[in-house]
Amino acid sequence: MTGTGRIQLPVVATALAGAGLLWLAAAAQGPRHGAAALIGMLAGLALHHAAFGFSSAWRHFLRARRGAGLRAQFLLIGLICLVSFPLIGAGQARGVVMPVGLAPAIGAFAFGIGMQLGGGCASGTLYAAGGGSVRMLLTLAAFIAGSAWATWHWPVWAALPGSRAGYSLIAALGWPAALAAMLALLGALGLLTALIEWRRHGGLAPMGRTVSLLRGPWSLTAGAAVLAAVGALWFAVLGQPWGVTYGFAVWGAQAAQALGLDPAALDYWQGWRAADLAGGPLSAPVNASNLGIMAGALLAAGLAGRFRPRAGLSGRDIATAIAGGLLMGYGARLAHGCNIGAYLGGVTSGSLHGLWWLAWAMAGSALAVRLRAWLGMDPATPALQGERT
Repeated sequence: MTGTGRIQLPVVATALAGAGLLWLAAAAQGPRHGAAALIGMLAGLALHHAAFGFSSAWRHFLRARRGAGLRAQFLLIGLICLVSFPLIGAGQARGVVMPVGLAPAIGAFAFGIGMQLGGGCASGTLYAAGGGSVRMLLTLAAFIAGSAWATWHWPVWAALPGSRAGYSLIAALGWPAALAAMLALLGALGLLTALIEWRRHGGLAPMGRTVSLLRGPWSLTAGAAVLAAVGALWFAVLGQPWGVTYGFAVWGAQAAQALGLDPAALDYWQGWRAADLAGGPLSAPVNASNLGIMAGALLAAGLAGRFRPRAGLSGRDIATAIAGGLLMGYGARLAHGCNIGAYLGGVTSGSLHGLWWLAWAMAGSALAVRLRAWLGMDPATPALQGERT
């Protein structure tokens, strides 16, 4: 992990001012929106300081059999489950239980390809864009466009055969037994990654070291702990799992309206979603949270002295950013969400669809890792120990 630079006071001031304005605008929508904005800011700070990414962690394991990032993710999910399962079991929070089937599998597979080409998952795209990455801003724009694009085809995908009703471990087993089963599964997966890594390298890569809580960098363990607090707060305060990409679909559809299109007539935007489409950019709490992530990441970059946007992009950078963003946006709608909404949100809800998403997104990532090598996006030798980008 690299050290920190001098605090960039103008960046910090801009981030704080933007965060304050965001909170005022979000709070005007209601207390849930204001809370979502604050929770999002905490997420952005943690994601940036810990360089906590899903796509990079998966890529490092697939290419070099280094599993520290995966184990940090399992720790994150397990910590949230300690809070979410009792809350859902007591009826104090709503878990998300979605069906599994062909369309979600295709969507998760496409998302897995997209996040490797685009260079970040949903949360990773937000924090990298907020931290000053011009390429990730392009990925984010394509992500939003892809999310809205999928809503035009929603009836086609929804009609595909093979869907199975959602399955909730909490409903089937009760929350104590379901929690024990989920923690055992996460522990087994973590142990499996450790055994694979030890067999390949004769040891485990470190989880990093926390240098400064304020300025970063943070270890993966610290990042997982703070992000677990983010996920737990979503359940405890907002009464539902953390989500990201639904907000992209809202923004994309609102942009389409501004261009003269009529997404309000689509099946996807009927019922409860109609109010979110008709509202402004902060119409749903997830919108406030997403902007909070970007504000928190900008603050973290300024505190660490790492806000150095670079505008120079190659043709390959532009093409892969757009392709990756479109695949992620489109795939996330089919798969009921992204690495946060479908995977993390599904598993912490005790829903089988979270594990279904994981399997297919990992398969898509495996294919995309080979595609990245063919495109020359990765070094020839996967010497990834300690790499956190």
